[in-house]
Amino acid sequence: MLIDTHCHLDAGEFAEDRDAVVLAARQAGVSAILIPAVETANFSAVRDCCQRYPECFPAYGVHPLYLERAAENDLSVLREWLGRESGGGFPPVAVGEIGLDHYLPGFDPARQEHFFVEQLKVARDFDLPVLLHVRRAVDQVLKCLRRTGVRGGIAHAFNGSRQQADEFLRLGFKLGFGGAMTYPGSTRIRQLAASLPIDAIVLETDAPDIPPFWLAGESNSPAQLLRIAGVLAQLRGVSTAVALAATSLNTQSLFPGQLSRLAAPDSGRMA
Repeated sequence: MLIDTHCHLDAGEFAEDRDAVVLAARQAGVSAILIPAVETANFSAVRDCCQRYPECFPAYGVHPLYLERAAENDLSVLREWLGRESGGGFPPVAVGEIGLDHYLPGFDPARQEHFFVEQLKVARDFDLPVLLHVRRAVDQVLKCLRRTGVRGGIAHAFNGSRQQADEFLRLGFKLGFGGAMTYPGSTRIRQLAASLPIDAIVLETDAPDIPPFWLAGESNSPAQLLRIAGVLAQLRGVSTAVALAATSLNTQSLFPGQLSRLAAPDSGRMA
C-alpha cells in the first residue's frame, strides 16, 4: 500500500487540474493521501477534498508560517471544528500542520511556540496524533513535545541529526521522508533514510512543494510517491515492495482505525 502522509492537495497550484492529479496518483498506486490544513481559512477546502476523493484524509491546524494571518480565536475555531468534524463522515485523523519554523526571518518565535503548544494541547484533548513542521527548530519542537505530551505523529520533512531522530522515536513519532531524499547531494537525509530503523520511516511528497530531483524546479504531485519509495528502497538495499510494506505498516500504526475507509485506486466519488 502506498500512502502519502503529507500532501497539500487543496493548494491553489492544483486548482486547474486537481481531478487529473488525483487520477494520476491512483494510477501510480497511491491508496491514501493525508491533507494537512495550514490555517483556519482553508479548513473547508481540506474537508471538500476529502469529500470528493475517497482516498483523502483530513488534518487541521495552523501552520507557523501562517501566523501573520492568525488570531488568538483561531485556537478556539480549531477546537470547535475538530469537535464538530469528529462526529461526521470525514473525521480528522490528526492535528496539523503545526510546529515551529526558525528558518525564515520575521516570524516571532514566542508567538510560534504559543500557538504550537496550544495546538498540542488540543491534539492531546482529542487524542489525535500531530503532523509536525520542524524546519531549523527540531530541538525546540522536541522541548515542547516533552512538556506537552501527545500520542505521537509524524515529523514532516525530517532533516535533523540521528540523535534528534532517536528522540522523536522515543516519543512515539515517525519521520517523514520525501523529495529531499532523492537528491544525491542530500547526504545527511540519505544517510538517515538508509540507516534508521525501517519502522521509523513514512513516505510523503509535500506536494506541490519539495519536488524530487527529477522534477527540480517544477510542481510536485502525489503520483511521484512510487518513485520516491523506489529511492528509499535503493538506499536501504531492499526491494520497493519491502519498502512499501514497511512504510505502509508504519503509517497505519499511527492512525489505527482512522484509515479504515481506504479506497481502491480505481474507485471513488470523483467524476
